[in-house]
Amino acid sequence: MPPLSSVLIAGRPESTKNYENALIKLNVPFLTSLDPGTADTATHLLLPGGDDITPAFFGQTDHGSRHIDTELDILQFEILARFAAQKKPVLGICKGLQLINIHFGGDITQHIDTAENHKWVGRDQFHYVFHCDLGRRDFFYQLYGTNVKVNSAHHQAVNRTGKGLIPVCRAGDNVIEGLVHSALPILAVQWHPERLPDGAGESLLSYFLSLR
Repeated sequence: MPPLSSVLIAGRPESTKNYENALIKLNVPFLTSLDPGTADTATHLLLPGGDDITPAFFGQTDHGSRHIDTELDILQFEILARFAAQKKPVLGICKGLQLINIHFGGDITQHIDTAENHKWVGRDQFHYVFHCDLGRRDFFYQLYGTNVKVNSAHHQAVNRTGKGLIPVCRAGDNVIEGLVHSALPILAVQWHPERLPDGAGESLLSYFLSLR
């Protein structure tokens, strides 16, 4: 893997330890910050998981969102916008996937009917996700083939996909679990590779870090 100048984790340090530990394990330098100015010096952006996004950002009122933090959302959206404008690699994880989808004009279902199958219950809940289009050779197919067992910790999901975003995998209930941008080095997953066992998470993080 080519050397990196820095991976920016766009979050608050008290909430990003799992992501930091995953990058330490890969011997990758990183900075945890919500300062938009760091987007100009970091080479890669990791948008971490977290609580729900303020519904106004995707044109809805609150009907099912939990523990929203508008200040955090604003800063994460600004950092994402800077990375996208500079065409630098971005990986969205859980909430990060939803931030990416909204940034490109998509929206969110605030509480999915099958939330029980995706919630976190004090430990990881696992389910399979399946490749969307066997004619494509996107990152999901390259890393996992037609399916992989992943963890889950969310009650919201992508509804309308944003411009340029392509679903690469779905859960058995048709919830979108992975996205890739058609022209930019931006990808996202609804699960948590930073705590996924058996090397499946590390392979995704390594793929992201190889992007330029």
